[in-house]
Amino acid sequence: MKQRVLVVEDDRRIADMVIKNLETAGYECHVATDGGQALADFERVRPDLVLLDLGLPGIDGLQVTRRLRRDSDVAILMLTARTTESDKLLGLELGADDYVTKPFSTAELMARVRALLRRASGTVRERVIDLGPLHIFSREALMEQVWGTDRVVDDRSIDSLVSRLRRKLEEDPARPRFIQTVWGAGYRFAEPV
Repeated sequence: MKQRVLVVEDDRRIADMVIKNLETAGYECHVATDGGQALADFERVRPDLVLLDLGLPGIDGLQVTRRLRRDSDVAILMLTARTTESDKLLGLELGADDYVTKPFSTAELMARVRALLRRASGTVRERVIDLGPLHIFSREALMEQVWGTDRVVDDRSIDSLVSRLRRKLEEDPARPRFIQTVWGAGYRFAEPV
């Protein structure tokens, strides 16, 4: 069965180019041109990946991300003209798995799509990683354990994943008891007291 990608892009020229590349690579594509349509299509299509522009008419891409992440673990790749670090960090903190700025290389975009779909397919989730008790792990070490050395994600992807894990594991994700941040060093899994 083909993996499904929901492309949320209001610029038809960009959407057509992205879809052409995705379909050539064997993915099933669906297109939404605004945030409201994206949310409706998401429920109907149940995609494996959402490629999401931030500057959408109506409900913007950040709001779409927030709503998708509230109910789903779908892979989200932001594809946007917003290039400031604060926009990137906000997108990742809201739950995006990766962030590509326009203009972009189609080869890089396709590599990131493959990486996200490979992770979303369950191969990473089925793997058990023994982190040991109270050991501090840097973002780099965690990325290598999860994605290997041939990754195309940045270290903020780990922050996004940790945030999602905390929402699932912690009673109060804002004050984590299990997955703790060690500022300047990384993360540790603490034994509950």
